[in-house]
Amino acid sequence: MNVVNIATPPAGYGKDTASQKDSRSPDMTGQTSDPHEKQKRLAAIEAASMVRDGMVVGLGSGTTSAYMIDELGRRWAEGLRFAAIPTSEHSAEQARSHGIKLVTFATHPQIDLDIDGADEVEMGTLNLIKGRGGALFREKIVAAASRRFVVVVDESKLVPRLGHHMPVPVEVTTFGWELTASRLQDLGGRPTLRLDPHGTPFNTDGGNLILDCNFGEIVDSVGLARKIRAIVGVIESGLFIGRTSEVIVAGRDGLKHLMAG
Repeated sequence: MNVVNIATPPAGYGKDTASQKDSRSPDMTGQTSDPHEKQKRLAAIEAASMVRDGMVVGLGSGTTSAYMIDELGRRWAEGLRFAAIPTSEHSAEQARSHGIKLVTFATHPQIDLDIDGADEVEMGTLNLIKGRGGALFREKIVAAASRRFVVVVDESKLVPRLGHHMPVPVEVTTFGWELTASRLQDLGGRPTLRLDPHGTPFNTDGGNLILDCNFGEIVDSVGLARKIRAIVGVIESGLFIGRTSEVIVAGRDGLKHLMAG
């Protein structure tokens, strides 16, 4: 069997646990001096403005989505009413803190609008790499159930090809993960088992592991996504292919909207 790296992932990887909150959660007051954070906040507020009374809304995960949820919480306090399905326990907790009504697919199988962030957006195709926050499986379920999937990013996330500067997160079962990692290596990836801040294997909300797989720049993301899905032991990958309806990009010159098709 090939050797699989087991190392602490790059800063910012992993879900927003309580121990990470102080260092990773965005400043919701808008007083941050980080220009990327200011840009993300503006884009998130723009996306939140798309929510209308009576909608069923998918709530993404990660720092950009946290801005969006707080903005929706502000609008909820002003009287806006909608139902929401969160993509992670962290997003659910944040939504509950604002009193936002949470529902499940049992009663609301169709989502009107899903708003989430991304780690990379491929120019032209609007295909994505997601999963830095550790919620990629739930995020893909929600995106697949949505009439519109709107992605919110700052301009640093736009890339000519996926894999330009981010690995592909792959959620895998705990049983036999070493074999799964070896199969991913056979596809040309360099998998690294994601660890939490304490140095133990990171567990998703579903109790699974994540292998961050560096493929370099991906020439055929459609084909790679298909091959990854075919590996026994893989639950889902962070390649979001053909799912994006619109991308809201915040940059130094303001906001711009990229439309699919």
